[in-house]
Amino acid sequence: MKTEGRNAVLELIKSGKPIEKIVMEKNPQGSLSRIFAEARRAGVRVQFAEGKALDRMSATGHHQGVIAFAAEYEYCDLEDIIESKGEKGGFVILCDGIEDVHNLGSIIRVAECAGADGVVIPAVKSASVNEAVIRISAGAANHIKVAKVPSLNAAVDKLKQSGYWLYALEADGESIYSADLSGNVGLVIGGEDSGVRRLTREKCDKTLSLPLLGRVNSLNASVALGIAAYEVVRCRLKN
Repeated sequence: MKTEGRNAVLELIKSGKPIEKIVMEKNPQGSLSRIFAEARRAGVRVQFAEGKALDRMSATGHHQGVIAFAAEYEYCDLEDIIESKGEKGGFVILCDGIEDVHNLGSIIRVAECAGADGVVIPAVKSASVNEAVIRISAGAANHIKVAKVPSLNAAVDKLKQSGYWLYALEADGESIYSADLSGNVGLVIGGEDSGVRRLTREKCDKTLSLPLLGRVNSLNASVALGIAAYEVVRCRLKN
């Protein structure tokens, strides 16, 4: 798999995951010189190429002068995420029908920054972690566990059996600001077109919403998730 973009490649190096090689522009300057230094320190082979050669190698068209070549992305098991929970409880993000790579990459970035233990995606009707998702996540996908599961509803059941409270994020739920989001928490975010599916929503303990005070009646999925995730962070910082 190719990892493209300066932040994404730098975070890949920091993650310690095996890297076959890194190809970057000749005479690296600025952040590219830092990537070169970090790669040398990590013992990663670096090759130099002209910009046009990098353009031909690029899978996303946004390489920013550097491309890393590594093994295919490795998903984890849901149990690995559950076992990662810390002293203040577990925190999991579940994606229901997030098919846009930009949304998935942004959600993974938010999840990692907010200290979530992992992200769960279904095997069907969902974007997968590919070159574009890794770049859009700014490399966060290399630092957080992502589980690809056969059934999101079965994952919800498993988390509830493991002591998690599951919250669907939808427009018609109770205000998220009245909820106690301490302990083991799972947030379920749906696709922008269909939202959280009915059966998945029914399996959740509660449906929560964000107040919309303007004239537009919806938020981008990753933006909504970001606000909700940091409400979980706020509740944890109080306790």
